[in-house]
Amino acid sequence: MRSIERIQQVNSEKLVVTVSVTGGIGAGDTPNLPITPKQIADSAIEARKAGASVAHIHVRDPETREQSMEFKLYQEVFARIRDHSDILINLTLGPGARVIPDNNDPIGLAPDSTLCSPRKRVDHVVRLQPELCSLDVGSMDFGRHVFVNYSEHIEWMAEQILQAGVKPELEAFSLGHIAIGKRLIETNRVKAPAIFQLCLGVPGGIPATPLNMIAMQQALPSDAIWAGFGIGPSCFPMLAQAAILGGNVRAGMEDNLYLARGVRAKSNAELVERAVSIIRLLGKEPATPGEARKILQLG
Repeated sequence: MRSIERIQQVNSEKLVVTVSVTGGIGAGDTPNLPITPKQIADSAIEARKAGASVAHIHVRDPETREQSMEFKLYQEVFARIRDHSDILINLTLGPGARVIPDNNDPIGLAPDSTLCSPRKRVDHVVRLQPELCSLDVGSMDFGRHVFVNYSEHIEWMAEQILQAGVKPELEAFSLGHIAIGKRLIETNRVKAPAIFQLCLGVPGGIPATPLNMIAMQQALPSDAIWAGFGIGPSCFPMLAQAAILGGNVRAGMEDNLYLARGVRAKSNAELVERAVSIIRLLGKEPATPGEARKILQLG
């Protein structure tokens, strides 16, 4: 009954569609992936026209094409979007948490590790003050590296986000991460109603299945605002599942590069268009940025 009651409390017609523009995946041979600040901003703006109301932003080094934490890159993307679109901006806090052990004794950090201070991880959010930012609340094993989110660091960053007037989106890759998010709410580091993003199918995280999404949704605080997504082939099935359960949705090249098996997406706008077509088949409509502000309860 609890899940049915929560679904009935959610606006049944409008859903927030987030576009995950570029992410931290290896760029590899993905020619359509936005890399430069202009490409990232332009892609977010195009996705807004396709139906997205929130842009989740990572930045990349234009030379190496790899994920970056350079403030000037965030600043340029932020300014370009602000100047040309009303889409809401959600800046990532994911970079700066990668740990790869070396083979020494005692074990140290291998050269590709990016672990840095929580102050550096949150700096761009405090300075730019977007509407939203992602806050990864737990650690996990990605296989090639460990994604480290130490509890005291997360608590400190949550406090800085709160002071900056930004609303965090709590990223949950497992049921345990939801429990950590609840503690942040209980200790007043995150204001209720909190926003949760349920992330399924990520290596080391909870597998992308309908039952797993239901279990995560059931574990949320009763007043939570939430969205869900899956990566790769699970992207659109999990998007439909989230919409059916009353959640908001996310699609974009951070999560999935394909429209269908063997058919690469040419742009984020194409992925958002597919997401919008799915939620419309379910009798729902994409929210405008103004409507998204109300749904996400942004000040």
